[in-house]
Amino acid sequence: MGHAALATATEDMLLPGRRPPWRVLLLCGASGTGKTRVSYPLARHYGVPIVEVDDLVEALQAMTTPEQQPLLHYWRTHPEAARLPPADVADLQIAIAEALVPAVDAVVGNHLETDTPVIIEGDYLLPAFAVRDSFAGVSAGGRVAAVVLHEPDEAQLVANYLDREPGHGEQRHRAQASALYGDRLAAQAAEVGVPTVTARPWDDVLARVTATFTAPQPVSAAH
Repeated sequence: MGHAALATATEDMLLPGRRPPWRVLLLCGASGTGKTRVSYPLARHYGVPIVEVDDLVEALQAMTTPEQQPLLHYWRTHPEAARLPPADVADLQIAIAEALVPAVDAVVGNHLETDTPVIIEGDYLLPAFAVRDSFAGVSAGGRVAAVVLHEPDEAQLVANYLDREPGHGEQRHRAQASALYGDRLAAQAAEVGVPTVTARPWDDVLARVTATFTAPQPVSAAH
C-alpha cells in the first residue's frame, strides 16, 4: 500500500470516538525515536489515556530504595554509567526493562480485566513481554497489540535530541547507545512476531503504525 493510501486509510480508521481494535497498545522503542509523535495522536483520535513507563519508574523509585530495587535506581546511583560503552548501556536498558515487567504486567492486566483501552509507551517495553498469553492472570485473548518504533540512524537520533533538548548539546554517545538498544528491540521483535516500524518518513509514520494493528498479528508462544 502506498503512502497516500495509507494516510487515507488511517483517516478512515481514526474517526473520533471509534473503539480501537485493541484494549492495550504497547508502543516500544528506544529513546529519541519519536514515540510521542505516534502515541499522542493515537490517544486523541481514540479517546484513550496514555501510560508512560517513565512515570511508572518515578513512582517505583519513590516507593523503594536502591537496596530493594537496585536496577530501577541504577542511573541515579551510578551517574557515571552514562559514559559506559554503548553496548553496556544497551545491556543495562534491557536489564532495567526486565526489572519493570511486574509493574507493567499489573497495568496491562488491570486494563484487560476492566476492558478499558490504554496506550502504554516507553523505552523500557520489551517486545517479548507483549506476546504473553496472559497478564497479571488475565487472558490476553488477542486484545494486546504491540509495535516497535525504530530509528537506526545515529545521526538522526543526534538531531532529534538537539531538537528536543537544545540545551544539552550534541549527545552523540547517547545516540549511539539508543541506536544499539533500538537494534536489539527490533531483533527481539522479529523473533517473537511483533512488528517494527521505522520512524521515518515522519509524514506517514502514524499510518504505518496503525496498519500493523488493524491487520491480524502473528500468534506467539507465551513467555
